[in-house]
Amino acid sequence: MPDLMTVPSPLATEWDWQHRGSCRSLSPEIFFHPEGERGSARRVRDRAAKEVCAECPVLARCREHALRAREPYGVWGGMSEDERLAFYEAHGLPVRRAS
Repeated sequence: MPDLMTVPSPLATEWDWQHRGSCRSLSPEIFFHPEGERGSARRVRDRAAKEVCAECPVLARCREHALRAREPYGVWGGMSEDERLAFYEAHGLPVRRAS
């Protein structure tokens, strides 16, 4: 059992940005693909999600979070899963692929 006095506690200020996200009132289905979705259906859904992100007041913070946390699924900060993987590869960062 960890010593709870030494475990860092979550800081509300680290997560407040999420309350201002344009996605907050929308269905997660816009941002996360259903199992087996491929091809044009996925591109259309990703495009719709990115349109929401483009107008979002916390786009940069969301993208920063997604890249740092290595979010494996969905559109975050205007970037799809594939775009985040390409970013990691382009910057010589280890890629952690979702299983």
